[in-house]
Amino acid sequence: MLYQRSSALFNDAQVVIPGGVNSPVRAFKGVGGTPIFAKSAKGAYVYDEDGNRLIDYINSWGPMLLGHAYPPVVDAVIEKTKSGTSFGMPTALETEIAELAVAMVPNIDKIRFVNSGTEACMSAIRLARGFTKKDKIIKFAGCYHGHSDSFLIAAGSGASTFGTPNSPGVTQGTAKDTLLARYNDLESVKALITANPNEIAAIIVEPVAGNMGCIPPVDGFLEGLRQFCDTHHILLIFDEVMTGFRLAKGGVQELKEVDADIVCFGKVVGGGLPVGAFAARNEIMNELAPLGPVYQAGTLSGNPLAMAAGLAMLKAINNEKGLMNRLAEKTKYLHNGIADALNKNDIDHTINRIGSMISVHFAKEPVVDFESAAKGNNERFKSFFHGMLNSGVYIAPSAFESWFITDALTYQDLNETIAAVEEVAKTL
Repeated sequence: MLYQRSSALFNDAQVVIPGGVNSPVRAFKGVGGTPIFAKSAKGAYVYDEDGNRLIDYINSWGPMLLGHAYPPVVDAVIEKTKSGTSFGMPTALETEIAELAVAMVPNIDKIRFVNSGTEACMSAIRLARGFTKKDKIIKFAGCYHGHSDSFLIAAGSGASTFGTPNSPGVTQGTAKDTLLARYNDLESVKALITANPNEIAAIIVEPVAGNMGCIPPVDGFLEGLRQFCDTHHILLIFDEVMTGFRLAKGGVQELKEVDADIVCFGKVVGGGLPVGAFAARNEIMNELAPLGPVYQAGTLSGNPLAMAAGLAMLKAINNEKGLMNRLAEKTKYLHNGIADALNKNDIDHTINRIGSMISVHFAKEPVVDFESAAKGNNERFKSFFHGMLNSGVYIAPSAFESWFITDALTYQDLNETIAAVEEVAKTL
């Protein structure tokens, strides 16, 4: 495939945008080469500026659960635009989507909408600290909760792609209140709690990790975190920015039957527009201004276009019978096809999958945390990425990212993807 137009656009962008991109992983630093510039998308496909059609497994990093340009979402946004794009005042639409979200997700009474997943997680931490009157938090190496200072301590995803998990600009004062545990390792959490008695406000975790590749929780991990939190008066925060409304209508809380105290959302809840949200039971959420002393605000929070898109998406998910099973079956089919193709060529690999999230790790041993994910053969992944791209299949340009399956993918698309893996595997 030719990418002359994308290359020219990237050269232009680098003059006026740092690195030529507005989010680092888009720059292809982790895989080399020139990023692809999208022109349009429909269903399971992205069309780039050079006219290439790509089967898309990024899906805007997760929101496009039902495919690009999903008609009910597009129609809702167009119709709402005719009435105005932003008011800075409450709208009935905000209450409508809040009522639906609260009805779909277990263990929450109130929800507040913000503008991104980063903002949701940042606000959740502030709320937890305000509620518990404690300062420290526990996060897990490799879990990414946005680019707020408290979280850029051994972060995964984009930061790992660059090999700089501790970002300059994050102060030592901030870093000292963030304690690092190993994902899927309850003993590491127990040790931190023991070493910091009565100081930990919250444990924040991706209940299914997606920023070191897809890594599901091992049996008992989430249950163990819940027990620790109950015993030591710590709030458990599930960062469901990726998994919320994707792995089940009620997210991982429903899927794994483990309750969190605060849940963060993004991606799917906005139907592809910039939206985040955080939610909890009444006694916690009532600490937020204007009811309580914990301040959080946003000029564009509850933007009517974003709320219209999110409401249309949640309604579709809530009303579509068999959606989650259908997505899981497609993901399983893809998993089996990729595994067969790599096995035929004796290529060491581990494939992790849960629901409609999947990732291919070029590692022989199981991938259960950031350390094991980092042992993957990154040079092989680079070759795999570019081989797939040249075959018309667009996967995440980083070994530390999940693939996201959309319901718009047909089995013909999946077979085309598997065929591409079979050809690329011969060259790895």
